[in-house]
Amino acid sequence: MKVTVGPAQYIRDKGLLEVAGTYIKNFGKTAALIGGHTSSEIIEVSLKKSLEDHGVFLEHSTWYGGESSQTNIDRLVDKLKDENIDVLIVTGGGKAIDTVKAVAYQLNKPLVAIPTIAATCAAATPISILYSDEGEFIGIERKSKAPDLVLVDSEIIMKAPVRFLIAGIGDTLAKYFETRSSVKKATPTALNQTAIAIAGQVYKTLLQIGEEAVTSVRTQTVTKELEDVIDTIILVSGSVSGYGGDDCRTAGAHAVYSGLTIFPEVHHTYHGEIVAFGILAQLCMENTSEDEIKALIGYYQQVELPYTLKQMGLINLSESQWNKLGEITVTIEDMANMPFEVTPEMVIEAVRRADQIGNMMLSPSAVN
Repeated sequence: MKVTVGPAQYIRDKGLLEVAGTYIKNFGKTAALIGGHTSSEIIEVSLKKSLEDHGVFLEHSTWYGGESSQTNIDRLVDKLKDENIDVLIVTGGGKAIDTVKAVAYQLNKPLVAIPTIAATCAAATPISILYSDEGEFIGIERKSKAPDLVLVDSEIIMKAPVRFLIAGIGDTLAKYFETRSSVKKATPTALNQTAIAIAGQVYKTLLQIGEEAVTSVRTQTVTKELEDVIDTIILVSGSVSGYGGDDCRTAGAHAVYSGLTIFPEVHHTYHGEIVAFGILAQLCMENTSEDEIKALIGYYQQVELPYTLKQMGLINLSESQWNKLGEITVTIEDMANMPFEVTPEMVIEAVRRADQIGNMMLSPSAVN
């Protein structure tokens, strides 16, 4: 049995970037920084100074490519394979981190992740999610590695647009709903039962303090609630799949997310925002009561997660588009983790019902 629970080390603190070199120096003398344009701009000057203060030279600063695609992974591997680089440093969100986790695996290099947003648990998992160069979901890449070190500066997370944290809450809520479904197909073990317990605590934490964490970002104040939610999104939720493994994987909510990415209109909507709607669709597949779904939407309204197709840019899908959504969604690997067989017709019905309930919950001002 082999279990990768998460990163070897996770450190989170306000102002942590200023002392990043203290920790990164343990991996060697030369480094390459890979990330998004904005995230690299945010951290590069302070990171470079801290590295130099500890005898580490930043050899390269490179854009990851914009999508976690095989094209970008191959390009970065080819660019760095002959370079004298001791450690890779990735900064940004989930797609940047997933890209460089795959690169680090191929190059067999230590990896340090410095997330600049708390929108996914990518920094704490050993898998990468692959997309096409155009942003459509392709699959899960297991030739990837968990970071050796994750450095989270809570002040940097606080300064990011609040919508990223909201999306992170949406993505992390799915841990509870998907794990309790996917584990039904597994024989109970100490590991998967621990994963279920963690997922339940993740859900409880977000319900209790998610709104306060969002308020902290809006008021630009680092609070205990914000730091607890950051840890929950990035680290704790990642340990659910770490302990649970294939018994506690993503399921219907992420399959619906992946299916919806076939529509270019949703590409402006963040991963966790679409996953949040996917949770509602999964609950509909499971014949969850309307009252329970409405209660969850009530929480979505508090933290401003989307709960209708229109809120994600999808209006008046044609019958052919609905059919394509159903057909694509059931082929997604995540859907096989549901404890019953899902047909295209079930997907279409569930998405339509979730959208219908969501529209019932819209305020009069939102309808106009």
